[in-house]
Amino acid sequence: MATKTFEVEPGGGTAVVEAPAKPKRRNAPRYHVILHNDDLHTYEYVITMLMQLFFKSAEQAYQHAREVDSMGVTIVETTTLERAELKRDQIKAYGKDPLVTESPGSMYATIEPADE
Repeated sequence: MATKTFEVEPGGGTAVVEAPAKPKRRNAPRYHVILHNDDLHTYEYVITMLMQLFFKSAEQAYQHAREVDSMGVTIVETTTLERAELKRDQIKAYGKDPLVTESPGSMYATIEPADE
């Protein structure tokens, strides 16, 4: 514990007081929300979904759309477990792509622990 010395009265004695230690803050574990590619959704769908669900700018959403198309996956957010689960579920519930008649429904998303 840290100690602090202070004067009790002007011209009087001094006292040594132990200040309570500040509690250490623990950060909640972080999780990635991962969007998986398929050939049944358009760039427009991905961009619109990311802008609506994750408040991405059009440019950020486009970059994620390119990454998921070329790499097969993209990390759209890294957050707490509770929020990651919510965002994964929102992606899964977003609905089918209206521009693709064969679109069976929403895109697939997973969560995984972020390596820190």
